[in-house]
Amino acid sequence: MNRLSFVRISCAALLALTAAAVSAQGSPNVLRIVPQTDLKVLDPIWTTAFVTRDHGYMIYDTLFGVDTLGRPQPQMVEKYTSSADAKVWNFTLRKGLAFHDGKPVVAADVIASLGRWGKRDSLGQKMFGALDKIEAVGDSGFRMTFNQPFGLVLEALSKPSGSPAFIMPKRVADTPADKQIDDYTGSGPYVFKKDEFRPGEKVVYLKNAAYVPRVESPSGTAGGKRVFVDRVEWIILKDAQTQANAIVNGEVDMLSWMPPEHYATLRTNPKLQTVSPTFSGSYYLHLNHHIPPFDNPKIAKAAVLAVNQEALLRGQMVFRDLYRTCTSIYPCGSPLASGNTSYFTGKPQFEEAKRLLKEAGYDGTPIVLMHPADFTLLNKLPPVMAQLLKQAGFNVDMQSMDWPTLLMRRTKKDAADKGGWNAFITGWGGSDNLNPLFFAPLTGNGEKGWFGWNKDDKLEGLKDAFTASTDPVARKRLAEEIQVRALDTGLFAPLGETNNLSVVRRGVVSGVLLAPVNVFWNIKKN
Repeated sequence: MNRLSFVRISCAALLALTAAAVSAQGSPNVLRIVPQTDLKVLDPIWTTAFVTRDHGYMIYDTLFGVDTLGRPQPQMVEKYTSSADAKVWNFTLRKGLAFHDGKPVVAADVIASLGRWGKRDSLGQKMFGALDKIEAVGDSGFRMTFNQPFGLVLEALSKPSGSPAFIMPKRVADTPADKQIDDYTGSGPYVFKKDEFRPGEKVVYLKNAAYVPRVESPSGTAGGKRVFVDRVEWIILKDAQTQANAIVNGEVDMLSWMPPEHYATLRTNPKLQTVSPTFSGSYYLHLNHHIPPFDNPKIAKAAVLAVNQEALLRGQMVFRDLYRTCTSIYPCGSPLASGNTSYFTGKPQFEEAKRLLKEAGYDGTPIVLMHPADFTLLNKLPPVMAQLLKQAGFNVDMQSMDWPTLLMRRTKKDAADKGGWNAFITGWGGSDNLNPLFFAPLTGNGEKGWFGWNKDDKLEGLKDAFTASTDPVARKRLAEEIQVRALDTGLFAPLGETNNLSVVRRGVVSGVLLAPVNVFWNIKKN
């Protein structure tokens, strides 16, 4: 080998090692985040899964945002007015709005997007039920005319979680509401790199250089969405220990959701910092009311009576300062929270549950409880719940699967022994259940409602009255009646509240915002 060849080979090897080192440590312009869980469903209107919602906020924008005080603020909208009787609303889009393909955002895109969203989201359904018409006013304006005043127009358009009203190009929004989209062109602060998307491995977003942020300071999901990195990579790591090792070793820059069992280790590591990016959350047991046995309210109520909040929360969150019991279906301490929870105490009442099962004629058919084995933030709850249900007299078939499979399976209305399901547990953010019209599973409109497809005309009537009222005292009373109705019919069971923390590399990552949901703009990597 001659000297020149040796030098070339040595230089090539050095470059390869340098590239590997840079890749392992992360470029200053590349932010590497471990998201809540794997991302497989990419349509944020089709599912209420948090990881899909967070993906939505990366690439789409909304007409209104919510600041850290919970107030709706214009986002894509420049200005708006409403008539004296609150039946006619006019909106003007701000200048500079453009989709990732360079085409301007116009009123037709907005109208089509709201129409599709309004078929899936519970609050959107209520709003469109009161709507007479929505029409374009030129390219940059649109008008909403209601048959009767609808008191939650701005709240609906700024709804931060569940299914936010993300704006998509008309050609995409024209996709039927029961079919997932396959075009992910948005107008938000990041661009989705579909060609680099590897389910189970990595999701890639690039800075949208053409995005024009608002001039206001960022606050919640409102204000200026400024991007300070060139590229964001979501690194899919499903195991809690692997996540902890990755952040400790500097292989990733941020854990968007801290694995609770590693709380003590991560919070005391001088290289790391724990931050609170969102409001407190809560867990819920959800039941399928469309098929037996939970189509019988007595049997559903028996399942609710099996709940032991302290045992469930301790098993999942481990550390006492990460959780608290709460029997209200609204966040404890929030304006609508109420201690009137009928029979529900958050403590198991096994004998009463067994009495109800006997009275209802429960025949011992196995209850299929779905268990997301790969989801570190949920996977310890179902085994505890299975034991509680057995103590209450149920025959339980806990079936393990990954979280994306659970999200797909919960859409099925088949019998449990034919690919359907009876129960599962999931988490919600404080912005989800702050208001009965925000809370996706709080529905009684049957097959048009959230997964579980509860049919309860009385519940829907109470929600209509809540929507129509502008009196805070009356709304508080109606919210309490809604809560009691939901528990009395066994709609679902609140399992208690949690403190959601993120972990970042100290001195490397800054600018994490407090918001109703996880947002990844404004973050700097030093």
